[in-house]
Amino acid sequence: MPSSHVYVRHLSTSGDGVRRLPDPHPDDHRRSAEQQWWPPVMLRPEWAREADFDVLHVQFGFDACTPEELHELVEVLRGRGKPLVLTVHDLRNPHHLDRTLHDAQLDVLVPAADALITLTPGAAAEIRRRWGREAHVVPHPHVLEFDEMVRSQARARQRDPEEFRVGLHVKSLRASMAPMRLLPPLLEAVRAIPGGVLQVNGHRDVLDPDGARRDDELAGWLDDAAAAGQVDLRVHDYFSDAELWDYLASLDVCVLPYRFGTHSGWLEACRDVGTAVVAPSCGHYADQGPVHSYVHAEELFDPDSLVEAVTRAHRAGPVRGLGVGLRRAERVQVARAHARIYRSLV
Repeated sequence: MPSSHVYVRHLSTSGDGVRRLPDPHPDDHRRSAEQQWWPPVMLRPEWAREADFDVLHVQFGFDACTPEELHELVEVLRGRGKPLVLTVHDLRNPHHLDRTLHDAQLDVLVPAADALITLTPGAAAEIRRRWGREAHVVPHPHVLEFDEMVRSQARARQRDPEEFRVGLHVKSLRASMAPMRLLPPLLEAVRAIPGGVLQVNGHRDVLDPDGARRDDELAGWLDDAAAAGQVDLRVHDYFSDAELWDYLASLDVCVLPYRFGTHSGWLEACRDVGTAVVAPSCGHYADQGPVHSYVHAEELFDPDSLVEAVTRAHRAGPVRGLGVGLRRAERVQVARAHARIYRSLV
């Protein structure tokens, strides 16, 4: 769970023998949530006490639960003899400035899980170090649907060869982002590249004058830089999936501005499309796939390393999106790995 999340949808293949239950509606768990899965009903002890299932596999959403509620869920599962599988996506929650709550939640779930899965060897090593548990390493599946991959990769091949477009998407400024640290050296790096363009995208709630979560320092800096012709500033509402894939395909490089985190679906989408990624040294992004790393972890930031990473990305030239055949084969392997884990517990 949640079954409607793109990551969970791409864990399955036809004939893998696994049936994932639809997300229950928060107001009536007898109905499907139709993608309105928050807060996840399957984490409620009363649902786990009554529902018909063989294995509870927790992926996302437990940040809505207190450690005490998670402990009660674990006790219900043990009382019914139902195995718990946990995929550890986030060892540091990207939405929480203070890591205390997320650590406490993991301190309940990780020791209690009958099987652990994570996405990278580095994350598995951290789990081993923190809890003495071994996790199965199963890579992140594709993010784009296969037909969208073909379309987006074709669009990526149509980029202007005389231009080198570097994108920074500040979205709605989740807690893990620190764009004001990055912007001055990033602008320096892009201006030194022939044909370099720095494109910054952000949501209206943060950058509009009347935005509900306006960040005056960031919005002011970007407005001044855009007025001076230094930044291609795009302010908009949330992208649809199609708009997001088109945006990523338009970039030569996407810069991830995170100062903490673990893994990234955004990074994986870039791999699907064929966009190079400049990623911070925090977390385990470099384990997911080829990236150009720069030093950024919590309060540690090296601006020179960011300049060097963007410069390396330019020297390396265009990247190709992962082939659909490769992603199909990977999805089969991912699905089989999950099915083996489930069967070993039932």
